[in-house]
Amino acid sequence: MSEASAVPLLRDAAQEPGTEFVDAANTPETRGIELIDDAQRHGRARDLFFVWSAPGVSVLNITVGASLTLVLGLEIWQALLVVLVSSVLAILPGIVAISGPAAGTSGSVIQRAIYGIHGNKIVIAFYGWFISGVFLALNWVAASFIGGELLKRWGFPDPVLAPILVAVVVSAITVLVAVYGHALILKAYMAISIGLFVIFALVIGFIAPVLDWGFAQPAPLEGMPLWASITIAFALMASSPLSFSNSADMARYLPRETKASGIIGATALGQLFPAVLITAFGVVLGGTVGPETLENGIEYSLLENLPAWLAPLFVLGVLVNCISLNGMTTYTASMALQSIGVPIRRIPSAILIGALGCAFTIVLVLASDLISAVNLMLQFLLIISVPTMGVYVADIVLRRNRYDGDDLFDERPGGMFWYLGGFGVAGLVSVVVGGFATAMFLSTTVWSGPWGAALGGLDLSVPVGLIVSVGLYALLAGRKVRAQIGA
Repeated sequence: MSEASAVPLLRDAAQEPGTEFVDAANTPETRGIELIDDAQRHGRARDLFFVWSAPGVSVLNITVGASLTLVLGLEIWQALLVVLVSSVLAILPGIVAISGPAAGTSGSVIQRAIYGIHGNKIVIAFYGWFISGVFLALNWVAASFIGGELLKRWGFPDPVLAPILVAVVVSAITVLVAVYGHALILKAYMAISIGLFVIFALVIGFIAPVLDWGFAQPAPLEGMPLWASITIAFALMASSPLSFSNSADMARYLPRETKASGIIGATALGQLFPAVLITAFGVVLGGTVGPETLENGIEYSLLENLPAWLAPLFVLGVLVNCISLNGMTTYTASMALQSIGVPIRRIPSAILIGALGCAFTIVLVLASDLISAVNLMLQFLLIISVPTMGVYVADIVLRRNRYDGDDLFDERPGGMFWYLGGFGVAGLVSVVVGGFATAMFLSTTVWSGPWGAALGGLDLSVPVGLIVSVGLYALLAGRKVRAQIGA
């Protein structure tokens, strides 16, 4: 066999003989990381808007927004300003998305260009699969708490079993969405986005009259405590867009010639439009409810102020939103095991990641209240999401988004992305050092990095982590990347 013919066999290794991949909403998607030929490309950039807007209409965003005033002690205008400033980071997953159509494969494969054939396995095994299970749990736990609260109000006898039951049912439906995959997500999420926005608009309309629009903190923060809360709030808000390094997976079916600006705009705006509005509502809600919310949960306050007919509809919206967000996460995570060489098909992989996420959810439901669980997990996950997102974006910019699918699937020693024994030293060093810098400036209720503590509790984890990881990668990999693309 010639070297020229070896690469196509490697890239199609997961496809069984005689199998034809079909991207249809009514058929489980069997394609995993396999390259998508130009003849099989379809869709428009604007379709991505609804793919990303459906997950944004989320009770988790309400919870995070409420924590800015209720937990961090910010005034409403200060919290809203943080929400708006942090929303600019949505452009990063927009940039990552353009690598999908360029390469025609999953982002978990594209990152071989950064970390090398073997180095990428380490990064994806941890972040692309294990950490995905944690993100699944964060969203499922929000749905579990509020679904369990409704069941208790309806007379369900076991208050501990109620959220666990919701978690199991929601996770099972989520995995089903991931099994059917890309085409179902693309087709269904527009209707889901519109339906969810209507439901949340009704909720906001009914709760708006009881909100304290003139709320002011009884003990306004000043000086260093104020700046510490603002920076921690920014880190919490930044955790969402920085976690969407899977955006390339949802865009990879688009025709190669699709304009990058359209992909970036649709992805970023899809995340921004509903998420900012819903989080802003959470900010005002947090200024209205009392301290007892920390014990009962924000979902209690929401249900308490809704009419009997709207409460179940609201909970249904929360569950559907959770399924839409975690459906995408499970879908993209299902390709991670394939990309690191595990001999597993995409569908069994989706079931496995769903089971892992469900297990994490049950642990969180039993161990924590919603607000503390969400805030702590989102902050600590920045140690991973900040440098990996930063390095991914840096590689796309340095490479001018030029990715060759055949080269990405060439796993032989001497291939373009073999680097040093299969390890991309520049990418790995940048991520490790960037993660270390992020951790050193992190500030949470249970642990603070020494450099952040030395600054009085300021949480500079996001800006410092991005600057260090991006700058270091540009320095270490710039010349090599330019040589690879012939620039």
